[in-house]
Amino acid sequence: MTTVRQHAEEYLAMRRRLGFKLTSFGEKLMNFVAYLEHTGTTTVTTRAALAWATDTPRSTDQVHWSRRLMVVRIFARHLKALEPATEIPPTDALPHHYRRITPHLFTPAELAVLLQTADLLQPAFRALTWHTLLSLLAVTGLRTSEACGLDRTDVDLADGLLTVRDTKFGKSRQVPVHASTTAALRKYARQRDRQRPAPSTLAFLVSTRGTRLDAHNLPHTFAKLLDSSGITAGEGHRRPRLHDMRHTFATTTLLNWYRDGADVQAKLPLLTTYLGHADPKSTYWYLSGSPELMALAAARLEHSFGGRP
Repeated sequence: MTTVRQHAEEYLAMRRRLGFKLTSFGEKLMNFVAYLEHTGTTTVTTRAALAWATDTPRSTDQVHWSRRLMVVRIFARHLKALEPATEIPPTDALPHHYRRITPHLFTPAELAVLLQTADLLQPAFRALTWHTLLSLLAVTGLRTSEACGLDRTDVDLADGLLTVRDTKFGKSRQVPVHASTTAALRKYARQRDRQRPAPSTLAFLVSTRGTRLDAHNLPHTFAKLLDSSGITAGEGHRRPRLHDMRHTFATTTLLNWYRDGADVQAKLPLLTTYLGHADPKSTYWYLSGSPELMALAAARLEHSFGGRP
């Protein structure tokens, strides 16, 4: 008899072979399986799924609950064909209400202070690495994991081209960068090679130990940089994150296009490709990314209709 755990492991392995990473999904699914085993439940039931989904002592957020239940629902649809006794939680149980939290958009002044604060880190090479990382995220919109994943061979300093491999959606893309960015990366590479003449990693950005930067360990230092810089979240907003550098880049790009009078709708696919979005909808979301951007979009729309209501 195949257990729910075996089915779950085979399901995740199958989908990962198809190119899905399923990092968060996989963790949640296996957590649900562990819950079933702890309660002695051998079949996926709606009752067990609901109990697990809402068993989150750190959060009473119903959106969070519904996302947990969605993991079980997706797996249960697959499992139903193999185990007919499986119950698929109905869609009206903990209905999912999509909510995308407004990101923190760093102002030029905040970015400048953040870089100055990073320059005070010790030792000096750590400061240089953080200055380079923050600058790279700010001017390219790379995901943090993508910046950490860059190998030396992925950074073409001659042609000013970054090759981002095995991204969030299992794809690769090339990201052209400005000459000033290339110069800064070249400066970092020289210092890095002096620091570590015999590298133990292929990574472009390295820690003081000479290892690849770990994206999971960066938020702790970033939080300290925020505190030292005096950068806080506005009322009703969550604490700024490294990932908000990406949001800031995308929003700033759109703002500049609007100010230059460009055809933003026509250029959006370019931004989608540059950012490595799998779905253009993810890029369109940035049109509501800031009050100024919303105002510019509204003004452009009003002008296109000749000021008519």
